[in-house]
Formats: sequence, structure tokens, C-alpha cells
Amino acid sequence: METELKSLRIDRTARRAPEPKPLLKLVSLALVLGLLAVGAVLAYTRLTAPVMVDVMTVPSPMTGPAAGEQQIVLTATGYIIAAHKIEVASKVNGRVAWIGVDKGDRVKAGQVLVRLEDDEYRAQVEQQKGQLANLEAKLAEDLHGSRPEEIQKARADVDQAKADLADSKASLDRTRQLVQEGVLAKQALDDAQAKYDGDVAKVASLQRTLDLAVLGPRQEEIDQVRGQIEQARGALAYAQTQLDNTVIRAPVSGTILDRNVEKGEFITTGFVGDKGAKGYIVTMADLNDLQVELDISQNDFPKLGPQQKGIITTDAYPDRKYDGFIEQVSPEADRAKATVQVKVRVKNPDDYLRPDMNATVAFYNDVKPQAAGTLSRVVVIPQAAVRDGSVFVVLDKHAHKKAVSIAGTSERGVLIASGLIGGEDVIVNPPANLKDGEKVQPKQ
Repeated sequence: METELKSLRIDRTARRAPEPKPLLKLVSLALVLGLLAVGAVLAYTRLTAPVMVDVMTVPSPMTGPAAGEQQIVLTATGYIIAAHKIEVASKVNGRVAWIGVDKGDRVKAGQVLVRLEDDEYRAQVEQQKGQLANLEAKLAEDLHGSRPEEIQKARADVDQAKADLADSKASLDRTRQLVQEGVLAKQALDDAQAKYDGDVAKVASLQRTLDLAVLGPRQEEIDQVRGQIEQARGALAYAQTQLDNTVIRAPVSGTILDRNVEKGEFITTGFVGDKGAKGYIVTMADLNDLQVELDISQNDFPKLGPQQKGIITTDAYPDRKYDGFIEQVSPEADRAKATVQVKVRVKNPDDYLRPDMNATVAFYNDVKPQAAGTLSRVVVIPQAAVRDGSVFVVLDKHAHKKAVSIAGTSERGVLIASGLIGGEDVIVNPPANLKDGEKVQPKQ
């Protein structure tokens, strides 16, 4: 029991926790409220601070583009190409014996590029020359006829045969008489008759030989030999052409873009793969005959006309400009890319241009001085001031968005047909997050 009573007693020795003083509470609350007030002021100041912008005053309007000014209608990018790239190949098969050009060399039309081994082709030429000479000699023999000695011999043979015939005739007569008298047998008469008949045939044959020797060859035989001569001349010309083709020359004046063979390699006239015999020796082009190949969107294609003029620039040399005009338009569009291929002739190429360089073409329309008075009044502002068909005009230190009508572009900027009258303060390069009515301040 005593133990339970002790547990019910209050321990008055335990210290009480000190309560915060009222003044300290007020200071802490004031500090928090002050921090909140400063944050609110800073946020308000930041939200209400004007946006710093570049401002320009719109110049006074003019009547259309200036006289003779180039009005840009479309800008497109593409690549410079050689208008006519030539892969020079051989007309005959053979091994390269000599090559006299390298990549980047300039050559003239007719200059020797490669020589092939020609031993076999020379032998064929000599063979055809011999065949032709043989036929020409045969024709000369036919045209001159038989020699006098040949005619004399043929006549002598005829005379000899006639003498033999006369002797056979006399022998036949004696034998017939003796057979009738019973001196000789009937067989002797038959032998004499056979010899006589043979001599008659021999005389006739030799007489015909004499007649032919006197007359000479027939005209048909002469014509046949002449035909053979023409055939031999054609074969000789072909063999000579094959020999000449072992010397490969430049077809046009230009620059060697690529060299595909080395000395000792075999050249063939047929299609070949990457290994083995080569099908062509060099690739060349006239670098004074250049084009810019462009893929024009089908939506932009109506802006261009036949032989549309343009100014050509390259990424490598942006300060150099070249005149050009549309020379070729593809007869069909590219369905996959929704474009039409256009090739622009470079009118004044120089050594700075190279095939496969990036190039930009700014197509333009020339405005004639006499037509300038008929154009509407426009103002010109920088391209960077226009965004989504609108501009920001500064009024009472606030940006006001204003829609404009664009008449085109020129070398000086965008031509504004309506929406601006001149004298307005327009924001150049407006920030992407700039809103209509937002407070702005021009940069100093």
C-alpha cells in the first residue's frame, strides 16, 4: 500500500519548459512577412519590367522596287554539277602500256591520254596489207590479158596437134586399105581410128586454149577480183582503225575528275565489275560548263518560269556571286519527295567552283524602269522583322502585333504592300516569347 501511495505523489522537482516570450514571436513573424514582401516586389518588378528589343523606324514608302532592282521570288539550295560528265572508255581490248594524265589535269581535245599494247593489232594490219596486194596483182594480170609468149606457145601447141592429126589421118587410111585387102586384122583398123579421134579432140582443145589466150579473162572474172579487192580494203581499214584505237585521246577539252587505271592493267570494252579488267580509263568534264541541280518543292515551282534568272552563291565562297538561268526542267516530278528537279546554267564560272559544292540560287524578276510607275507603293523592312506574316510595332512603350501583306523580297529586305505606311517603330528580331501588348524598351 505504501508503495502505491508513493506512486501517486507529485514530483515538484521537475523543471517546467520555458514558454516563448511574446516579443520574440513578433520579431519572427515580422521577419517572415518582410521576406515575403521582398519576394513579391521582386517578382512584380520582374514581371512588369520591359523587354529589351531592337527597334528600327520604317522608311518612307516607295513605288514598287527601285528601277532595275532584282525582286527575289524564290531561294533554293542544291549542288553544282558538271553539265556533261564523260567517262572515257576504250574501243578495243588491251593492256595499258602508258598513261599520261592524272586526277585534276587539264587536257585539250585530241590530247593522248592512254596508249595500249598494239603488237597484235599491227600484225593484223600487215596481214591485211598483204592480202590486198595479192588481189591487186591478180586484177592487173587479168586486165593485161595473156602475154605474147603464152599466145605463141598456145598457137605452137595447136600446130603440133594438127600435124599429129594429119599423121593419124594418113595412118588410118593406110590401115583401112590393108584391112580391106586382108593384110591386117580388124583390130589394127580400130586402133588407128581411136588414135585419129584422140588427135581430133586434142586439136579442138588446144584451139580453144589459144582462143582464150587471145581474148583474155572474162569481164565477170575481172569484176569478181575487184569485189575481193574492195573487201580486202575494208578489212585493212578496220584493222587500221583497231590499231589507231589503241591510242585513246580526250574527246573534249576539260579537266580529269578521276583516273581509273594504272600501267599494266587490262582494259576491256565490255561491262565489268570492281575487280579485274577495267571498263573505262578516266572521268572528265568541262568545268566551264557547270550547272546547279536543285529540287524545287511542287508548291514553289509555279513561282518559276522558263529561263528564270538567278544569282548563285556557294557556302565555300559566299562573297562570290554568279549569274545563272534555268536551262533544264525535269519532265516529271519526284513523287516521293514532292519536288521537281531544275538545272540552272552558271553563266560565268571560274576556278573557284567545283562539282558537288553546295550552292544557293536566288531567283529574281527584273523590274523595268518604265513599269515602275505602275506598281503599288511599298515599304521595305528587314526579313528578321517579319514573323508569321506579322510584325511588332512599338506604341506607348508596348509591343503591338500587326499583320502585314508581303509583296515579295529584294536585295534590301521584305517588300510590305499593306499594314505599314512608313514611320512606324518596328521591332527587329523579336524574342520568340514576345506577346502582343507586352511592355518593351528599345536597346541603346
